[in-house]
Amino acid sequence: MSDLPGAILFACSHNSLRSPMAEGIMKHLHGRRIFIDSVGVRAREVDPFAAEVMEEIGISIERHHAKTFDELEDSSFDIIVTLSPEAQHSAVEMTRTMACEVEFWHTFDPSIVEGNREARLDAYRQVRDQLMKRIMERFPVAGGMASV
Repeated sequence: MSDLPGAILFACSHNSLRSPMAEGIMKHLHGRRIFIDSVGVRAREVDPFAAEVMEEIGISIERHHAKTFDELEDSSFDIIVTLSPEAQHSAVEMTRTMACEVEFWHTFDPSIVEGNREARLDAYRQVRDQLMKRIMERFPVAGGMASV
């Protein structure tokens, strides 16, 4: 447990899909033990497909309010995990004068997938599952039990 950061920020391009998914997963696994937030380079409403695939695993992100780096109320993070190249650039700029680790987890943007509804949902599920796996590896839950 001591390896967990005190505060973590997930960042992507629009704070509507990848970073809210990561924030939701992290909060599901670690509850209130860590301060967890997410932002985007630009803000856009929660992607309905992202909300749907998260709901499939019992995590709701429907009430997530997207925000940008400029709208952060607190910038005291131990780690910023960026999920898109654009967010990586913004995080590096933001942390230029602060002691904060920035990790880049290149994460596919499933919103660019074309096809029928099920094909698109499958792309979102893959991203959700990839984020879950990566978060569980990087920020393991003590005793293997998730805090819900």
